[in-house]
Formats: sequence, C-alpha cells, structure tokens
Amino acid sequence: MKQYGTPANHRSREDENTTDLLLERHARHSGTPIFELREGDGPFRPLSSTDFLLQVQALAKGFIAAGVKPGDVVAIMARTSFDWVLVDWALWFSGAVSVAIYETSSPSQVQWIASDSGARFAVVESSRHREDLESVRGELPDLEKIWVIDDGDLTSITDGGSGISAEELEERRTSRRLADVATLIYTSGTTGRPKGVELTHGNFVDTARSAVGFLGDEVLPTASRALMFLPLAHVFARLLHVTQTLAGATTAFTPDTKNLLPDLAAFQPTFLLAVPRVFEKVYNGAEQKAITGGKGKIFAAGADTAVAYSKALSAGRVPLALRAKHKLFDLVLYRTLRGAMGGHVRWSVSGGAPLGDRLAHFFRGIGVTILEGYGLTETTAPVAVNLPWDVKPGTVGPPLPGGSVAIADNGELLVKGVMVFRGYHGNPEATRAAFEDGWFRTGDLATLDDDGSITIIGRTKELLVTAGGKNVSPAPLEDALRAHPLISQCIVVGDQKPFVAAILTLDEEMLPTWLKNHGLPEMTIAEAAEDETVRGALQEAVDAANTSVSRAESIRVFEVIDTDFTEENGYLTPSLKLKRNVVTKDYADLIETIYSRPKKD
Repeated sequence: MKQYGTPANHRSREDENTTDLLLERHARHSGTPIFELREGDGPFRPLSSTDFLLQVQALAKGFIAAGVKPGDVVAIMARTSFDWVLVDWALWFSGAVSVAIYETSSPSQVQWIASDSGARFAVVESSRHREDLESVRGELPDLEKIWVIDDGDLTSITDGGSGISAEELEERRTSRRLADVATLIYTSGTTGRPKGVELTHGNFVDTARSAVGFLGDEVLPTASRALMFLPLAHVFARLLHVTQTLAGATTAFTPDTKNLLPDLAAFQPTFLLAVPRVFEKVYNGAEQKAITGGKGKIFAAGADTAVAYSKALSAGRVPLALRAKHKLFDLVLYRTLRGAMGGHVRWSVSGGAPLGDRLAHFFRGIGVTILEGYGLTETTAPVAVNLPWDVKPGTVGPPLPGGSVAIADNGELLVKGVMVFRGYHGNPEATRAAFEDGWFRTGDLATLDDDGSITIIGRTKELLVTAGGKNVSPAPLEDALRAHPLISQCIVVGDQKPFVAAILTLDEEMLPTWLKNHGLPEMTIAEAAEDETVRGALQEAVDAANTSVSRAESIRVFEVIDTDFTEENGYLTPSLKLKRNVVTKDYADLIETIYSRPKKD
C-alpha cells in the first residue's frame, strides 16, 4: 500500500478549543480589521477584532441566559453573512455545539437534520426559515426555541445576557477541549440520507494552525483580504473562515452571488475561495464577451499565451519571446480579467470538483494562481492542497502537515491525521464502515506521486461498469463537458449498458450571448436543444472530452434536455454535487430510450 505523510508543524494543548483561535488572532493582529461590513450598496466599513470579540462575548452571555447549556446542539440556518459567524463564535464561547443547515434546505431535510442532531434551539435568518421549522415542529420534540435574525432576536438575546458574569462566561468557554465536538455538519446526501459528521474542536484548531503555519506567509499573510460567498453551512467555507481569522485576514461577505462581481470590485480581495464552476463562469463569460466585441481572436491568443506561460513556469524556464508576448497580453487582456475579480487577487483555493489543467494554467498565466485542493466534510475540508511554490495543475497537491494518505489495493484514497472527523453522530455502524485499520476510507479513487501529490480519478460508488466489463469513472468526462460555455450540467451514464452516453443541460445565462456570437436568432432552451448548430457545438464538446479516455470509455450518444439540474429542483446538493441516483431514477425512461437506439460508431 503506497503511503505518504507530512509531519505536523505544531502541537496544540489538550485543553484548547476553537475559541482560542479568535483570542489568539485578537492578541496578535488587533490592528487589522477582522471584518469589513456594508449595508446595501454602501461602502465597506471596518470592524476591529476588539469590537467583534465584545459582540461575541455579549451574545454568548445571552445564549447562556436563554438556557443554552454546554454540549447543547443549536441549529444555524441562514445565508452566508456576518450574523452567521457571529452566532457560530458565540455558541462556541457558550460551550454549545452548532449544527449547520443550508438555508435552501427543504422542510424534510430541515426536519431530518434538526431531529437527528437533537437540536434544542435554532437561529434562523428569516420568517421563511422559521416557517420551514414550524411546519415540522411536531417531529422535533427536542426543539424548544427558534430565534429569527431578521426580527432582531440577536439583539434581544444579547440584552438578556447582561446578568451573566465574565467569570461564568469564561468557565463556559473553557469547558470545551480539543476532543469535544464543535459542530455537526451533515453530508450532502448524494447516495442516501445525510449523515451528521462530528467535527471536534481539535479538528478545527489543528487543521487551521497547520494551514496557517504551512501556507499562511505566502497565501494568507496578515492583512489579506478575503471575500466569502460560498455557503458557511459547508465545511469548506467554515474551515477557511476560521483559518482566515487565525491568519489575521480581513473578511467580507456576499450572501447573494448575483452581487459577486460588484462586491469583488468594491472590496478588492487578495484571496478568493471558490469552486471550479465559478472559474469556468469567469472564463466563459470573458470569452463570449470578447467574441461579442469582435475580439475573440485576441482572447484566444491571450488564453493560449497564458497557458503556455504557466506551463513554462512549471518547467522552470520561460523563453524570452514568450515572456515578451505575455507582457503584451498583460497590458491588453490579463489586467482586465484580473479587474473583474477586484484587481488584487493573487491566490485562490478551489475545491469540491476537479478544476481542469487548462483552466488552472490559464488563471495562473494571467496572474491569479489557483491552488487546487481536496477534502471532504469528514476531513474538516482540506486533506491536501497544491503548494504555492510547487504548483502542479491536475493534482490536488500533497497532504497538509499532520496528515497522511495511502492508496488501497482497489485504488481508494485513505486518510489519517488531525483533520479526520470523530465519527457519524448516533451512527456507530456507519462510523465503523468508514474506517479500515485506522484509515478513513474517502470513497475516492486516486493515484499518488512519489512527492506526495494526489490525483483524484473519481468516486468508487460512481464507477460505471459497462456491459463489456469496462470500468468508467464519469467525473472526468462530466468535468470536461461542464467547461463548455453552452453546458450547465451533465450526467454520464452506462452502468451495465453496452456503451457510455450523456445527458446534457444548457446554460440559460450563457445561451443568448453564444447564439448572438454564432449569428443565430434568439431561442428558448427547448428550441436550442433541437437546433443543429447548437447540437454540433455540443458534439464538438463531447468529442473533446472523449480525447482524454479510451474508445471503450468514450461517450457515443448524448441527449439534451430542456430543464437544468439545480439545487431547487432537487438534482444538485447545496454544494453543487450531482445527485446521481435521483437523476437516473427520474430520467430512467430517457436513458432506456438512448439504449434502445442503434449504437453510433
């Protein structure tokens, strides 16, 4: 079994907990605003760590006065915002355990998470969220109280804590240790009912300190600026917020991604946390805009130059002619592209799905280095990340300090270390099944280079086995297809079938621009799905994706449907993962139709 480990770079005390990271940040970086906040379209205004700490402590006293006891589970259901992190830190100071619920969750999902976690209290953003909880209140015997942020309940809670002494608060804060559960985050439920992942204070403390000690000086130096727009209910955003806090960064929030571009321009971050789909949208949008403005050839040449420049950096030598060409495109193109992200972003971390070699090289070539990483809810997000001084596009880098990885005989990636969770809440059978000889079984297929760099191939549970016995990992094909500007989502099928096929959905936002750029009239999604030119472009995308796999693994047939796979219609998780079992069930008739036709050679 091939293994690789990175030694730990620190040692935490057993009596520490996550709140110590906020106190440490305040002691070391009190001169740097911990947040910048804005009301409406107004300017961003700094909030000092002193003022934030006072707000956290006051709200924590309020929670204590309201009856929150050490170890109590309190649900948080809200969009990404300052209030979300304020509540989270205050609960930790009060000794409570937070459970994150996506604000887009259905009442049945809310009911399952709140009941399975045993939540006694809930803090929700709006009356709509309260109604979702109230609609299933009869199935939540442990739930005693729902507070609504929009109704001013955080102020009421804070006011109610005036009688709690500083000594009582400190006793509560220090009642939690590294081994205690800090939060419950439920899995996305792509293969069944979500499981509650118990992440300890040690998971957050050790993982954050490992990341800051290893990468902080380069990627997140003091006074870095980070714009948070991913859901804080997701472990990726949650861990990065704690890490940014410890590192001395200044964080701002964008609760609605529709405002992402103007907020990037207004806040001007130096660091960005995102998923591959965001970078695909930035690239495709810029490309189509260039084509519309008659500058498509310039964009294509600039993109090729950026990719070549990044590859030359990886090789250790940039020829003078390429360097000069790159400098020219920096003046006429790259500067504008960086400006769309605020103009100051140097580093970004991407996770959740593969980024793709070309996209990684492109952004690095324009001056924004994307460090592709890998992790799961069960690993407090990061297992591994690309090193800024040794970026290897196509890999997710080596394990972080305090982590070890191995490849099992069946190709599955195994993980040990400070980031690995304690277990599934109230589910000892699932916990036992998730571990093998002390290693956490990730469920992902991977390869491991001699220097520890990991390449993710796909999910073991998603592996398709064709009727001819060929194993096919659908993820690489799907990732390649989604990079095309016309394609929003897709699913590759073919398990126990004679060949591989795909179902595609069209990007409603990108379609009008693409049609205009190709001299076509406006069309509905349904009309475009049947248009010969559109289908020809989709065939080219399929052909391009097929170049990365063998003949037996290639997509022979594709169908285009006139609806999308979204979180709202239940086909994507809140972290934008495809619910493969739901899609294949609902589109079973279409899949059977595909395989009832003659195979294309």
